Amino acid sequence: MSDRGQLVLVAAAVAALALVPVAAAYLQFGYAPAVADVGGDHGERVSRSLDRVVDDAAEQAAGTAWANRERAVQRVEASLESPVRTVERAQLGDGVVVDVSTDEALAEQVDCPGGRGRSFGACEAHGGVVVQERAGETVVVAVAFDVRVSTPDGTTRFARTVRPR
Repeated sequence: MSDRGQLVLVAAAVAALALVPVAAAYLQFGYAPAVADVGGDHGERVSRSLDRVVDDAAEQAAGTAWANRERAVQRVEASLESPVRTVERAQLGDGVVVDVSTDEALAEQVDCPGGRGRSFGACEAHGGVVVQERAGETVVVAVAFDVRVSTPDGTTRFARTVRPR
């Protein structure tokens, strides 16, 4: 074998040895997300997301006459559909499944804002959306949800009432 051939063989061996730590690091990075589920407080993360979703959706009822409240509620529900699906599909970790639905029974229990000096109308629950008449207009008071978070360790179910800011 010539000197040139030996030099090429040594260079190839050095390059191969240099790739070993790179391959090891790559395999470790590939494994990390499977164990990255550190917090485990999925319910709190889902609740924070629903707070933002309801704030945005409640604006769909703004300016709607009280006589058209059912149409306003339909717009709010339609506005909630896509963001709620996004919350359900959020990457909370391997094996975590989230299911969110509106809760009509909980919506009917929402305390209606009122009191001294306020001339608001009565609240009405339409599905999981609670609306109130204020100065002849429809205002979203709350949206009630039933949330189920399933993990490999079990399932947590809770109700959440979100009041827009």
